[in-house]
Amino acid sequence: MQSPLSGRMSSGFGGSGKYKSKVVFGVALVAAVPFLLSTFAASVTVGTGALEFGQGSQQATACDQKIYVALGEEWHGAPTSEDSSAGFFRVRAVTVSNLDLEACAGKKLRVRLIDNTSTEIKIGPTEESMVLQIALPNPFPISNLSDPVTLGLSYLTGIGAPISTTLTATAALSISGTSVYDGSVLSSKNGDATFYLDPTAATVNIDGQKVFRTTVETIDNPASTPQAAPSTAPLATTSATPAP
Repeated sequence: MQSPLSGRMSSGFGGSGKYKSKVVFGVALVAAVPFLLSTFAASVTVGTGALEFGQGSQQATACDQKIYVALGEEWHGAPTSEDSSAGFFRVRAVTVSNLDLEACAGKKLRVRLIDNTSTEIKIGPTEESMVLQIALPNPFPISNLSDPVTLGLSYLTGIGAPISTTLTATAALSISGTSVYDGSVLSSKNGDATFYLDPTAATVNIDGQKVFRTTVETIDNPASTPQAAPSTAPLATTSATPAP
């Protein structure tokens, strides 16, 4: 049986300076109506082999040691004259879980989807929109965050060039509540970074069966500098003495 979410796992996670693809994660999560992720009690066919639910972690070489990737799907109706119930499970969201937002503060986080021919899947409204990127806050957030401007949400080409176009995507960082991936308690050391491809389902509707790999990359963000903590010392006062 062919899973709608397929892939294999390899490489590490992180990077510095120049753009590099650092990690490829196989996704072994299945979704059902309306936007559900699997439990961890069975196995599915992934690519040409079986992969058990719950797998998908890799050792990292940079800001984090272990992360997970989950795809969320929901039914997308596409009725035809022959079948009024036709449709497919569209990829609604990509979530990077178990993310250490303290260690990764200031990094840029990127995701992309790959099909069974190793071709990147268009993830935004333009043909060249292959990557979604956010800038992880520095210092790390102390509450859940979903403002796209604060997160620096943007599209990139496959080689990492910025694209100026209208966003159909949204994003969120969660450090409280429970993880999308496994229901664990979230914290700044165990956060969820979720990319919602197109909440309106008006433009970006990717058939989950076409996704065979998900990549997650981090790179350095030279523009990110820690914000100075507010001073608690009283301000010095001076008085001007008229010149004689």
